[in-house]
Amino acid sequence: MSIVAVGINHKTAPVAVREKISFNPDKLSMALQEMLSHVQCKEAAILSTCNRTELYLVAADKYDITQEKVIAWLEQHHNVPASTIIPSLYWHSDQQAVNHMMRVACGLDSLVLGEPQILGQMKQAYSQAKAAGSMALVMDRLFQRTFGVAKQVRTETEIGASAVSVAFAAVNLAKHIFASLEKAKVLLVGAGETIELVAKHLYENKVGHITVANRTLSRAEGMAKQVGADVITLAQIPQHMADADIVISSTGSTLPIIGKGMVEQALAKRKHRPVFMVDLAVPRDIEEQVSDLEDVFLYTVDDLQSIIAQNMENRRKAAIEAEAIVNQQTTGFMSWLRGLNTQDTVVSYRKQCLSERDLLLEKALLQLQSDKAPEAIIAELATKLTNKLMHAPTSAIQTAAQGGELDKIVYLRDVLQIDK
Repeated sequence: MSIVAVGINHKTAPVAVREKISFNPDKLSMALQEMLSHVQCKEAAILSTCNRTELYLVAADKYDITQEKVIAWLEQHHNVPASTIIPSLYWHSDQQAVNHMMRVACGLDSLVLGEPQILGQMKQAYSQAKAAGSMALVMDRLFQRTFGVAKQVRTETEIGASAVSVAFAAVNLAKHIFASLEKAKVLLVGAGETIELVAKHLYENKVGHITVANRTLSRAEGMAKQVGADVITLAQIPQHMADADIVISSTGSTLPIIGKGMVEQALAKRKHRPVFMVDLAVPRDIEEQVSDLEDVFLYTVDDLQSIIAQNMENRRKAAIEAEAIVNQQTTGFMSWLRGLNTQDTVVSYRKQCLSERDLLLEKALLQLQSDKAPEAIIAELATKLTNKLMHAPTSAIQTAAQGGELDKIVYLRDVLQIDK
């Protein structure tokens, strides 16, 4: 039994190549069935994300799956020349393949170290392969073990505990300042990618209410709808500032949008209830002098970058622990796989012995119909059966003796229980 993991990712290929090799989710079932026949594997699964496309394959023998077959199929399926695929392709087999899958699920091979989204994407790949009927015992067990490893890594290490994006860091900081976000009112200024991520993190943390302020209302409305937020214009910010417990801003403005005077007026209306403010923009959206005001906790993108740098270091330390867990679990899975191969060997050996027994028994029964003495027939049967069963181990002992392989002789004596 052999396992192969083959693919491209953000480390080996630019997005222009990755998008050519990605798989349409709606056509994945057909692709899996194609691969079973064209690549001559027994089991298959496909993981396809924006950062990677990987094929996981199981074959009866390591020689069944070749790089030539896989590349030829990818070339045909995606209508992409092999010259585009080959330079970016990586290939892992058996223990390396198992180790690679587990590292991917744990976020150890991700663009952002320790990111959790990849585990959900792997679970989706598992479900799609199950639905397509391209998964059997080995692949199923491998995915289940992989999910277990990812859970163990998340539980026993700090690899996912620290914020490593400014959006996540801003929300994480707010959670430390406020006992609960469920009653907090948030004003988000801007509607770009960063603010969209902030809104998503706030929504996932069940924040009380979100208001989005943007120069163009139509740009903000699509994002706001996803998180149940209200939308206002930048000009309306002074009217809503006093309601905000948290203000997070990220626009492309060349001048500050929120000045010291605006915040002073809001604080007076709030009766000096504190405000947490985060300025993610460069140049600044919030005047620097705002930080001089009492009851204002103002953080800039530089403040968050220092937090992120420390968190990345924490993740790198946690990754060392995670790698040790992955290596241990890889070894455990390979032991199980070898045991599976051993079961096949035992079944084949028993089948061979029973076949030889039945053949000799059939001859003996025919002889019983003649005048030959039954005792002689039984003695002949016993002798022939014994010789048949002794032939293979006797030959192995003689070959080992002739080659001076004493360790093999000791092993055979132990297996055959000669000294017992």
